[in-house]
Amino acid sequence: MSAQYTPFEMIAYTGSRVLEDNKIVFVGTGLPIIASMHAQLTHAPGLGLIFEAGPLAPIMDMGMPLSVGDTRACRKACFLKGLCGVFELTQRGHSDFAFIGGAQIDMYGNINSTFEGGTYINAKTRFPGSGGAGAMAANCEKTIAIMALEPRRFSNELDFVTSIGYGDGSPDYREKAGVSGSGPYRVITNEALFGFDEKTRRMVLLEVLPGRTADDIQKKVSFELIISPDLKEMAEPSADDLKLLREKCDPDGYFLARKLK
Repeated sequence: MSAQYTPFEMIAYTGSRVLEDNKIVFVGTGLPIIASMHAQLTHAPGLGLIFEAGPLAPIMDMGMPLSVGDTRACRKACFLKGLCGVFELTQRGHSDFAFIGGAQIDMYGNINSTFEGGTYINAKTRFPGSGGAGAMAANCEKTIAIMALEPRRFSNELDFVTSIGYGDGSPDYREKAGVSGSGPYRVITNEALFGFDEKTRRMVLLEVLPGRTADDIQKKVSFELIISPDLKEMAEPSADDLKLLREKCDPDGYFLARKLK
């Protein structure tokens, strides 16, 4: 029997699994940082992190940064040139992954983190906005997104496009939009892992939480999913993985101890 874990621990662990050794990941605040730290401590010791405030490949030996501007994110960095410097690195192709969150996502991987309901001026719900996520999704090679699995988040139509994905799904959309990188790569949730079909650019269900079925996941997504013919169960964190997450990556539970609403 696997160890007991929370939804956010599952998201962080799955995010760690997706990351690769000797690659560069541009991380957003919270779970992307935790997932990246776990990856460094396990299968990807050569993983380099970029933070929006300027550091590239810091040594994470002072604990988890609480934000991308936390000075702990600068510890022994091999590059520290500020916000403009790290975004210029991505424009030159030096970031393999963008690791971001969002409030809504559509079947083509476009992400909304700006507002929901109403209009831009008179929004029903206002979110934090892009931060650096819009530029990260436009310039990094592959985009990894994380969010809870809910129909309102996996939407047929976004209220606002904050971070570009595959647009309307046309093959040359990103090229015509003037952005680089290959686009959306993975979407990580507490109950499923998604990828994207190379031909249609539509979201594909790759893995499901043990005990869940493809039908269970489809009921929580507002658009029709493509189901992978090689659909797998998601790997679960071991007791050792959870110990790392809880004691090394987020010992105070700033992000992992949160509850799903």
